[in-house]
Amino acid sequence: MKRFVRQLTWGRALLIFLGVWLLVIFLAVWPLYKAGHTQEPDAATAQRLARAFHDLELLKRQNAELRSLFTGINIGDPSLRQEQKDALYQDLQDKLRRAEDLLERSQDINKQSTVEVGEGPSERYERLRRRISDNVQELWYFVSVEMNKMHKQVLDTSPDLATKLTRILEEGVEHKRSLLVDLQSLAEVDGFAAWREQEANELSDLVQRRLEYLQNPADCSQARKLTCNLNKGCGYGCQLHHVVYCLMVAYGTQRTLILKSKGWRYHKTGWEEVFFPLSNTCTDPNGDSHSHWPGKTDTQVVDLPIIDSLSPRPPYLPLAVPADLAPRLTRLHGDPIVWVHVRRTDKVGTEAAFHQLEEYMLAVDEYFDQLEMKSGPVDQRRIFLASDDPKVLAEAKTKYTNYEVIGDPIIAKSAAVHTRYSDVSLNGIIIDIHFLSLSDYLVCTFSSQVCRVAYELMQTMYPDAADRFRSLDDIYYYGGQSAHNRLAVLPHESQDARDMNLEVGDLVGVAGNHWDGFSKGKNLRTNRIGLYPSFKVVEKVEAVEFPTYPEVPLKNPAS
Repeated sequence: MKRFVRQLTWGRALLIFLGVWLLVIFLAVWPLYKAGHTQEPDAATAQRLARAFHDLELLKRQNAELRSLFTGINIGDPSLRQEQKDALYQDLQDKLRRAEDLLERSQDINKQSTVEVGEGPSERYERLRRRISDNVQELWYFVSVEMNKMHKQVLDTSPDLATKLTRILEEGVEHKRSLLVDLQSLAEVDGFAAWREQEANELSDLVQRRLEYLQNPADCSQARKLTCNLNKGCGYGCQLHHVVYCLMVAYGTQRTLILKSKGWRYHKTGWEEVFFPLSNTCTDPNGDSHSHWPGKTDTQVVDLPIIDSLSPRPPYLPLAVPADLAPRLTRLHGDPIVWVHVRRTDKVGTEAAFHQLEEYMLAVDEYFDQLEMKSGPVDQRRIFLASDDPKVLAEAKTKYTNYEVIGDPIIAKSAAVHTRYSDVSLNGIIIDIHFLSLSDYLVCTFSSQVCRVAYELMQTMYPDAADRFRSLDDIYYYGGQSAHNRLAVLPHESQDARDMNLEVGDLVGVAGNHWDGFSKGKNLRTNRIGLYPSFKVVEKVEAVEFPTYPEVPLKNPAS
């Protein structure tokens, strides 16, 4: 009897498994119908559909086998003799074996018919998937802020209503977490995870090979050059962004970048004593002709000023994307242990507002709560805390005893304004940025250059790190960038003097996100500045005609 019960339980488990598998197949096929191209399906789509329908047919047969498995079974019938029970057990085993064989054949066929990694999703599907995730978050920003306002208003006059509002907020945030977890799971089961990894690696490799070609000319004495002085009057993160700006202009003008770094305030002997040089073959800044920006096409050496005083401004400045790579980048990327960067010194009161540690930790708590909803309890909540204020580490360890707080107070102390231009401080900030970029999730303020550098480096660790950060103030930006525009996809009618009208197709110059469901910007059609619902616009990618470097093959011959 025990043997039969075990078989019966196994059969029910198999039924449940098949039901889950059917749901997975539905999720895999549905995006192809909803987000596929309007034209006839291509070979990859046809292959995926054929595989899905084959799986469905196998499921029908498995279901029929399992139905017959339990038909007519009445083990409690007292009229059954022992030999009849033995025969029933044997028949049951045979049917279970046939159902199991069908399941194994289905798994084998799926392994043999896996779509090639190179056959990725449509751009529409990827953008829609990310937009849904962003809109869920924006909806929660709006609802939570408005509900908390109501809670404060009724707290003294209507305690019962305040209690109800608190319960709605508690249940609402669980709904939000569940939706985001489901969207994360969709990206894991839609069959494109391997493609995303490969596409990110191939894009990175292509740009690296183009830069290597540009930075290592066959004859340095004849190469066209762009010189850039590293010693911009700002902090380390700002200077790193200055180097990237110089490299972008060099890429756009097809000139080898020569970095002048002797006497660098962070390390007097220069960049090459700390990092690898930008070129293995060409570091000489001299040439037959020399000019300040912009020079002429035949000027061999052109000096590039800092981005703040650049005139005329070329089109290939951040946030521009090379037009030949734009379709691949927009399909792959959403924009741009929890590790936290808390900035307390130089920018506070000038460029950035002060944020209490509690604000950072609210975002940290929310990350872990959502992680536990998806993966179960975390054995130890752990954060790496990087700051230029050593007192923050002690504060975090005292207030948040349920967290293991990791950080180096010596590095924090060396990052203070009066000591930061030293080798000790330089090593410390490099260590902090490196570990921040390795994070599972980054909580910081994007008004901080260090925070943005860490986020930029995170993009090299994942196919898309756009959902792996929480900024307490700014959206992502690049100092000296060209206009950051978004496109209205839904109309909006102004409700008060603070917000502005939108028509579908309007371009909006973005000023920032208020993290309450609204963003601030300028309608370039009406020239009105005001608030608008964040979900009613989408990013407008600035695709610019950069050189395509035909000398560098799109595919790496060595791979």
